[in-house]
Amino acid sequence: MTTFHGHMHGGGLRFALICSRFNDLVVGRLEAGARDALVRHGVDDDAIDTIWVPGALEIPHTAKVLASSGRYDAIVALGAVMRGATYHFEVVCNQSAAGLMRVGLDTGVVVTNGILTVDTMDQAFERAGSKAGNKGADVALAAIETLNAVRAATA
Repeated sequence: MTTFHGHMHGGGLRFALICSRFNDLVVGRLEAGARDALVRHGVDDDAIDTIWVPGALEIPHTAKVLASSGRYDAIVALGAVMRGATYHFEVVCNQSAAGLMRVGLDTGVVVTNGILTVDTMDQAFERAGSKAGNKGADVALAAIETLNAVRAATA
């Protein structure tokens, strides 16, 4: 039996960070955390592109276009959706997550989901560099590890 693990070195890899402008105070922190984590793990800053879109529902379409371009090894989705008084929260959360999963499965490009789904702004800030760490950094590192594990297993 052979076991494959993804190493945590991102040298030579290209990343797209797709960020939702909605709740940009939180998302800006997620983007900074993701970029910092990638650079700390060997990714050249010039190999990281940040693309800002209006909201979380626009992220999957953008991810599909970028994944199909062949320019990126992995795509990191970053956003923050907060529960409100209507069903819209569930629609945005569920459809953005499903869309991102579909992009990864349809294109073979590694796509990680860092769209926060929270009840309050305090919860969002906790996950964007406060008590709960920075989920932007977490999903960026997950992209490196997944990409390297898949490449090792298929080499």
